Amino acid sequence: MKEKNQNNQNEFLFGKRNYIIMLIGIVVIAVGFILMAGGGSDDPNVFNEEIYNFRRIRLAPTLVLIGLAIEIYAIMAKSKK
Repeated sequence: MKEKNQNNQNEFLFGKRNYIIMLIGIVVIAVGFILMAGGGSDDPNVFNEEIYNFRRIRLAPTLVLIGLAIEIYAIMAKSKK
C-alpha cells in the first residue's frame, strides 16, 4: 500500500506533451506582449502616431488571444497516459 502512495505522489497532473504545448502558448503570449510595448513619446507634449500602427493594434492582441487558446487546448488535451 505504501508503494502505491509513492507512485501517486511522483506523477504530474499533465503529460509531457501538455507541458510542451503550454510552453509554446506562454511563448506566443510573451511575444504578443513584447510586440505591444513601445510607441510612446519621450516628450509628453508631442503625440506619436506610432502607437496606432498595425503591430500594436492588430498583430499583438491577436497573438495574445492565440496564445490563450493554445493554453486552453493544452489544458483540455488528453494526455497519452
